[in-house]
Amino acid sequence: MVKEGMAERFVTVDRLTPMLLPEDLRDWVEEDDLVHFVIEAVERMDLRGFRVNVRGTGDAQYPPSMMLSLLIYCYANGIFSSRRIEAATRRDVAVRYLCANTHPDHDTICRFRRENFAAVADCFLKVLELAREMKLLKVGVVSVDGTKIRAKASKHRNVTYERAGELVELLRADVADLLKRAEEADRREEADPGKLPEEIGRRERLQAKLEEAQRRLEERAKERAERERADYERKGKEREARKGSAKGRHIHPPEEKPGAEEQSNLTDPESRLMRKSRNEAFE
Repeated sequence: MVKEGMAERFVTVDRLTPMLLPEDLRDWVEEDDLVHFVIEAVERMDLRGFRVNVRGTGDAQYPPSMMLSLLIYCYANGIFSSRRIEAATRRDVAVRYLCANTHPDHDTICRFRRENFAAVADCFLKVLELAREMKLLKVGVVSVDGTKIRAKASKHRNVTYERAGELVELLRADVADLLKRAEEADRREEADPGKLPEEIGRRERLQAKLEEAQRRLEERAKERAERERADYERKGKEREARKGSAKGRHIHPPEEKPGAEEQSNLTDPESRLMRKSRNEAFE
């Protein structure tokens, strides 16, 4: 809260001046971001068994290494829906860097996971095992240091053969859980996409819709003012005919600007919120 008498010193927020970003995508990403480890780990794997869409189908072909890195990085950071992953290729700096500023659509992402499910799970497990060998404690949301089985482990730091096996099974279960959550997220979205109406999806279209809504509200206010003008003029003449205090309060002319509570629906111009009385909420 700003105290009275104190001058505000807000940071200048100027969205109209062109913003220059580094030309190299690598300069956008923190040096210790997990994305670097995921990319390097995946590049060292044999991906010859991965399936990609056949040329000539009309869909862009993306390298398996990029698609696998994209899935592992996003799943490890709690992004499971293929639609959200597609959006992340534009909104998330690290994901945009991982994809080298390309943008596979959600169908391509989902299909790649489904057609290579076992291979994705196997490579994901290898990435986690590599992270454990490098003494990384976590890969995104996945613990790779044996936290869940530490109570059963030896007090010594040396990993026994038995404990190593337990840890591998733990990581395998984590990978299976993440892939299951990804599949469930995609199935939910396939059943109910829940997207904004296409005509207001993009900023330019939304801006046009808002401007159109403002215009409708202004027109309604003018029409209402015209309807009320005759009554205003009649009451004004009656007031002027009176003398002294009998004139009563001053009569304000009809307001031609929209009231603060007036609404105009972005998708249905005829739709408006209604309320039963002044004391009740809009319905």
